Amino acid sequence: MRIFTAALATETNTFSPICIDRRAFEASLYAPPGEHPETPTLCSAPITVGRSVCAAKGWELIEGTAAWADPAGLVSRTTYEGLRDEVLDQLRAAMPVDAVVLGLHGAMVAAGYEDTEGDILARVREIVGPDILVCAELDPHSHLTVKRLTAANFFVYFKEFPHTDFVDRAEDLWRLAVDTLEGRIKPVMSVFDCRMIDVFPTSRDPMRSFVDKIMQIEKDDADILSISVIHGFMAGDVPEMGTKLLVVTNDKPEKGKAVARELGLELFSKRGTFIMPQIDEKQAVDQALKATSWPVVIADMWDNPGGGTAGDATVLLEELLARGVTDAAIGTIWDPMAVQICMAAGEGAEIPLRFGAKSAPGTGNPVDGIVKVVKIVRNAEMRFGESFAPFGDSAHVVLNGIDIILNSTRAQSFDPSLFSALGIEPTSKKILVIKSTNHFFASFSKIAAEIIYCAAGTPYPNNPAKTPYRRARKDIWPMIADPHGSESGAA
Repeated sequence: MRIFTAALATETNTFSPICIDRRAFEASLYAPPGEHPETPTLCSAPITVGRSVCAAKGWELIEGTAAWADPAGLVSRTTYEGLRDEVLDQLRAAMPVDAVVLGLHGAMVAAGYEDTEGDILARVREIVGPDILVCAELDPHSHLTVKRLTAANFFVYFKEFPHTDFVDRAEDLWRLAVDTLEGRIKPVMSVFDCRMIDVFPTSRDPMRSFVDKIMQIEKDDADILSISVIHGFMAGDVPEMGTKLLVVTNDKPEKGKAVARELGLELFSKRGTFIMPQIDEKQAVDQALKATSWPVVIADMWDNPGGGTAGDATVLLEELLARGVTDAAIGTIWDPMAVQICMAAGEGAEIPLRFGAKSAPGTGNPVDGIVKVVKIVRNAEMRFGESFAPFGDSAHVVLNGIDIILNSTRAQSFDPSLFSALGIEPTSKKILVIKSTNHFFASFSKIAAEIIYCAAGTPYPNNPAKTPYRRARKDIWPMIADPHGSESGAA
């Protein structure tokens, strides 16, 4: 067997003011053939897992480019078309192949392309023809479109949020690909439109129990090869935005349709109960100051670079400064210019510095003060599961007793190693402020005495009922109360 694999991914917040060009991919991950590292990134696990699978089978794996950009706004047209065509040209050169196994995200939007993954998959299908296996692993914070379903044989999505299972799901993807190529199964996809958009953290019920349930169904029912919840991505203003339930069966489309509907309506019946309880910045600091054990982690959950925001909001920092709080650390505030100034000043310098809140309204105000530059780290990285996430040239500064990490490559706060990389021992602090909606939970929950989810400012469109969508559908919950109607039994 000859199998082609590649990865092209980012998550597009169409409301974000930050555009993505080729440099954004190169800052996060750009690995042409032969240069992909042994450790996978979030959407390139099909490549690293494929190496092991193909080596064990004695098959030939032809690797194309792997490219990932940290989430932001629209990808420029020339950047998307250039990277897409690079991968497609590699596929053409690799022909003939027996399968194409891709790592995609599912929420990329480029200028002129509302459905980039649909575009890529349709062009792949055109190159390989109707009989060659085409499959992909995707992020559940994405849009499942008719165009994608038409072009591919099957998809596997991460089940966990935080996405701790991207390697496990790549292994599922390859297992199904091998079984298909060796003639043991014929995968068929069935989809139910839940007609909703919500946030589904698997670190808490009811989503934890729901994911456990679908994994048990996969084990118990031989006809069902895979079940995925496509959460949807509420910051993507595209026509097919919303939550979907995907069931892949062994040539049992009607059974898959029934199971997808049953599970989808169950999910819909719990709408509005999944997301973590949130409080504002004043309540969050109040609660943290009353704690009797530490560290208390405050998640600035909507200033999340993993959802496409800048990660430069200062609302929580301003609240801490106003209260005279010390023994706190902030990780991170994105400000490349401030980092450059600190690097020029050097470690040990005390300098006047303005930083933060430059990207958009609703992110607070720029902070001014005399800071001490404690540590400079070029090309800083933190752990993310089995991989590493870069956050660029970074500076650890101290302002009024608060340790602050300024970074030049936007990245959400995945792991406490974010702090230790800049010389801050996270367990020694009473309060840690991080920028992440829920990906942080897997690692920070191991050291946190308490976790507080804080909705501070308005850097992210987090209320779909009020978000000024122009392209997304309006016939889903919470835009309307019960889009399925009372006869569905889901109300």
